[in-house]
Amino acid sequence: MSELVVAHTRLLLLEQIRVPVGLLASALFPAISMVAFVVPFAGDDPKAATMAMGSLMFFGAMANSIINVSITVAQDREQAWNPYLRTLPAGPLPRFTGRILSTLAVTLVSVVPVLLVGIFLTEASITPLQLLLGLGVLLAGTVPFMLIGLFIGYVMAAKAAIGVSQVLFFPMAIVGGLLLPPQILPDFVEVVSPFVPTRGVAELLWAVTAGTTPDVVALISLACWTVVLAIAAAWAYRRDEGRRFS
Repeated sequence: MSELVVAHTRLLLLEQIRVPVGLLASALFPAISMVAFVVPFAGDDPKAATMAMGSLMFFGAMANSIINVSITVAQDREQAWNPYLRTLPAGPLPRFTGRILSTLAVTLVSVVPVLLVGIFLTEASITPLQLLLGLGVLLAGTVPFMLIGLFIGYVMAAKAAIGVSQVLFFPMAIVGGLLLPPQILPDFVEVVSPFVPTRGVAELLWAVTAGTTPDVVALISLACWTVVLAIAAAWAYRRDEGRRFS
């Protein structure tokens, strides 16, 4: 089984490398935003620069988790190869695990440009331990968003998945405080912000990298969202399996 997981992970990574548009977008857009908005306006403030660096690192990771996963899953469903794999004795687990591992690997690569901008062009201050903790939170924080991607990919066609994933992604990023500091968000947005999953991950990132105190409501909301999304993704998979193989 482990050999199959490695084979599927390698295959999915090669697919990403051969068509690197998604990886480039999730890596370069946050880095460009960092250079354009953080370096000139908050680059001299160590705490603000560190928080912004964490937010934009997660912005790229979140894009990869929602948009890339939803589109690739939906595209796989439209090809004959994927249903065939699901009928083999090994079942869907190797492919499923390979997708998760390849997504996490791409996530780690996508955050490097933002990290480099933060370290060399701002006063962001982060120790090696804080960086490791931040990367751990980043990877764990992508889980609910991969679940969103899986849900969209299993219930929608590829063309629909492209639009829906993008429509969901940007509002969650904005409301969650990834592009603007929470303290300058409009009042009505600040009220809603703790209840979106992006804010919970951001709070954890800010806590481990910048030493802030996380919002308890946002953390509880993140945990609830993760459970609900896991149930929704499992239902979507079973629904798709029932339609194809029953």
